[in-house]
Amino acid sequence: MIKIPPYLKKGDCIGLVCPSGFMAYEKVQTCMEVLQQWGYQVKVGKTVGGIQQNYFAGTDEERLHDLQTMLDDDNIKAVLCARGGYGMSRIIDKINFAKFKKKPKWLIGFSDITVLHADVYNQFKIASLHAPMAGAFNEEGFKNEYVQSLQKALKGVSSKYSCAAHPFNKTGKVKGELVGGNLSLIVHLIGTKSSFQTKNKILFIEDVGEYVYNVDRMFIQLKRAGMLQNLAGLIIGGFTEMKDTIVPFGKNVYAVLDEHISEYNYPVCFDFPVSHEKENYALKVGVIHELNITRKQVKLQEIK
Repeated sequence: MIKIPPYLKKGDCIGLVCPSGFMAYEKVQTCMEVLQQWGYQVKVGKTVGGIQQNYFAGTDEERLHDLQTMLDDDNIKAVLCARGGYGMSRIIDKINFAKFKKKPKWLIGFSDITVLHADVYNQFKIASLHAPMAGAFNEEGFKNEYVQSLQKALKGVSSKYSCAAHPFNKTGKVKGELVGGNLSLIVHLIGTKSSFQTKNKILFIEDVGEYVYNVDRMFIQLKRAGMLQNLAGLIIGGFTEMKDTIVPFGKNVYAVLDEHISEYNYPVCFDFPVSHEKENYALKVGVIHELNITRKQVKLQEIK
């Protein structure tokens, strides 16, 4: 059984950290202000706007310590990662989850934070939130339905999302635990204790800034690792800022993915609003959902 962390009440405290890439303090200020407007207290970690260590928001030890402090603090009811980037896999095996296992709290983020979601799901069957991070609040982004979906998720509102049909969709209606995140990170975790076990699961994927041939190669790796053949369903989100080589690959990214999943009979939807862009609904990793794909629309609904 999946463990659902307690939902937040007004006055609860959210910890804000940068466990991977660096983010300047001024870029998280709107996020902090809005979280407070939502009724929460905010505790800012030392890695937020701290001393940048090349690409990272501090050394591995500093980022590990900051995240560990938030996990162990009984007053912190949720941990929001300010940004992704890269770096979580450098510290994931050093995190002590002893207190977290006994008192789970919501872990929030996407992109590189896929590593954290996968690890707590696989090791402890604890749900987490693949959701917008601090940057999404800027330029009045906090007013859109995607950031608002994070607010609803934290309060315990059951999610119910829909989007338009896509020509490549494969219709059907299924239920299963929802797992996934950034494709390159999911592939990066294959062969580790953090790798998602996808049998009978609804898998969602998205990515940004990849070459089309890289996406092709990653899907071949998913297939060879047995992660595609026994899915309940597949949700393909946004693949944004894709690149091609001087000699073109010959297909766009959705056509590549469509070719790879053609041999499977489970429902598949394309262009679902989970991505590195504005369109990024809060999704509860590990929680049972119903995916209903018809010729007219796609519905994804949390099942309690």
